[in-house]
Amino acid sequence: MNKIISKIYQIIKDSSNLIETEEAIQVCMYEVFAELVGDVFTHLNQVIKEQKQEEGWKVKREDWKTVQFIFGSVRYCRTLMIDQESQNHYPLDDWLGIRKYQRHSPLVEVKVAELASNVTYRDTADMLNEWTAVTISHQTVGSLLKRVGSAQAREDEESVLELEESAELPEGKKVDYLYAEADGVFVRGTKKKKSLEVRHAILYEGWNKNGKRVSLKEPKAIMTTKKTAGFWAEIQAFTANHYALQQAQIITNSDGGQGYTADKFQEAFSQSNYPVLNQLDSYHVFQGLNRAFGVKTTIFKQQVKQALKTHDLDHLTIWLDTYESTLDETSAVEKLTTFRTYVVRNWDRIFDWCEKVEQAPKDARGLGAMESNQRRISFRMKKRGMHWSAEGCEAMVKVKQGMFNHTLREAYLHQQNRSARNQRKLNQTVRLSSLLHEKTRQSVGAKNGTIPLYASRSSAIGQLIKSFR
Repeated sequence: MNKIISKIYQIIKDSSNLIETEEAIQVCMYEVFAELVGDVFTHLNQVIKEQKQEEGWKVKREDWKTVQFIFGSVRYCRTLMIDQESQNHYPLDDWLGIRKYQRHSPLVEVKVAELASNVTYRDTADMLNEWTAVTISHQTVGSLLKRVGSAQAREDEESVLELEESAELPEGKKVDYLYAEADGVFVRGTKKKKSLEVRHAILYEGWNKNGKRVSLKEPKAIMTTKKTAGFWAEIQAFTANHYALQQAQIITNSDGGQGYTADKFQEAFSQSNYPVLNQLDSYHVFQGLNRAFGVKTTIFKQQVKQALKTHDLDHLTIWLDTYESTLDETSAVEKLTTFRTYVVRNWDRIFDWCEKVEQAPKDARGLGAMESNQRRISFRMKKRGMHWSAEGCEAMVKVKQGMFNHTLREAYLHQQNRSARNQRKLNQTVRLSSLLHEKTRQSVGAKNGTIPLYASRSSAIGQLIKSFR
């Protein structure tokens, strides 16, 4: 401690201003912490090595390893050992949860992925270099994001497989109503003139009101670039693991595009005893209405809106035909025909879900939260000249999904190949008492000594010596 205080004092003395002082103290703090943690890890290695030797393991050699932690690069000594089955192990790395060839701590990897999900790889590297002891390139940022994102993807895949192999559904949360919306968003791929579709679904239990502000209640997201079958399998596995839907009414919403039809929702939520209600997304309906009639308000547009609201197909047909008779341009007729086809094809899905249930909940509102939630993807992954590989795109959306659902860190740690059973076994190997225990030293008793007197006994120092006797 005295050494650290002396070093800080010297830094303050040598610095010309407070900015330089603080920066130098920060670097010093990182170095001290990294050195101390390295010493602790080396000590842990010695304790584990001795324990393994008692179990019959043999020492092969001593190696040094450097791992980048959030507070600096930690260098520690580890022992390569051979077990009874002639397999090589680094017991310390197993206990710490460090993978083979791993150069960054789990926290650094997760933090890099979380930061890169909101800003570019270069900005992520610059911010880390500026604010932490982590020095990293933008290429490494991309590699770490793919590693963390793939951990969440594997976790989702395992959830699907477990559901397929399970003899019964897991016990989940019981809800009266569950709301689901799904849609896709396209991002540019690395191949010329080829895009990647990010399939996106949100699930929620209702709405929370705070004054005039409304937010979704317990929202969850599923995102992937997989094909349609894989996307809906993940939705089904997620809901089966989190909810008991036998007595729940499922309300769904989509634009009716390919891969987001009513039968897909019915299949994904088939555990419910009630028919799944699927309504056509009103945003896409009125978007098509504006394309066909223009943004200005006209008598034709008002009457078509009224027909949609009252669900009167005859009234709708009359006004569409009347408006079409007024058009001269071929392009305008084509837009109207496209709108007519879209509405008529999905006519049975144009309704207010509150009118379809016996007793709507008190917080009932219209569905349509998907479009605003799509910005979570589009703001980060579209425009600005961005192009995505299939692997990078899947990793990015899985990181975003894990952050939104608060499952990313749990999924990452679970995929570190360190089970709870192995964790308990390793904890038994290294006990805190062995680290803090200091060997007792033999007492030599009280020591005798004298204070030399270079003055008369009647002097002040002489009188002081007499008082000690």
